[in-house]
Amino acid sequence: MSISFVFPGGKSKALTFSYDDGCTFDRRLVEIFNRYGMKSTFNLNSGKMHDDEHVAMDEAAGLYRGHEIAAHCATHGNLIYLPREDVVEEVRSDRYALETVAKRPVTGMAYPYGTISDWLCHALDTLGIEYSRTTRSTNNFSLPEDFRLWDPTCHHNSALALIDSFIDLPVWSKLPLFYIWGHSYEFDRQDNWELIEDICTRLAGRDDIWYATNGEICHYINAVRSLRFGVAGRFVTNPSATGVWIRRADGTPLEIPGGATLQLAD
Repeated sequence: MSISFVFPGGKSKALTFSYDDGCTFDRRLVEIFNRYGMKSTFNLNSGKMHDDEHVAMDEAAGLYRGHEIAAHCATHGNLIYLPREDVVEEVRSDRYALETVAKRPVTGMAYPYGTISDWLCHALDTLGIEYSRTTRSTNNFSLPEDFRLWDPTCHHNSALALIDSFIDLPVWSKLPLFYIWGHSYEFDRQDNWELIEDICTRLAGRDDIWYATNGEICHYINAVRSLRFGVAGRFVTNPSATGVWIRRADGTPLEIPGGATLQLAD
């Protein structure tokens, strides 16, 4: 049986944002995202949340409600230059503090300064991190092979040039994701808050787009990749707890619920 994978609700494409450092300009950015129905992941440095330039711990839960809180290392240390025991502490202490705010496991991260190494990438498994974002733009809408090395589509300064090609993608495209990242303070420094307003205006309210956080994307794609198919695709089992959506050959969407086995063909 001929099928293709789609995002929740049968949507053909997905959009996610990722913003770093937790500066107070996040307040204005969150208001814009909420107004347009966007979802973002905010990568926070818990060791800096006591000063006037950053969102405070007691404000974070309310401010980021409906979005995702993720790690960015406690003090934004450059991990490839730190002793390994300090790297462990940077990640572990950040997760611990942020989980107190988020009231859930914090399993996502963005690499401070975008710097990575083979050791660090492999260490994330033992530090409880499922995904981590780099700063290397792909300028396309592909998903990562390894979520520990998650390259975004582009920085927000380059997003407008890619919007039309994203919107015009055919429905049979293979799970395209538009991933935009940046820092909210950049809009203030560059005096271009109208840029993010324009991005959101052009991408908001579309029936074919799933608006999701980084974590939601990661968990969904991992569930897709965990599906088990029988011979010739007649049966499928979803061993995960996350419902996965497919599109049948006739174009109709179908959910495979978490834990379910479905017969797709005779």
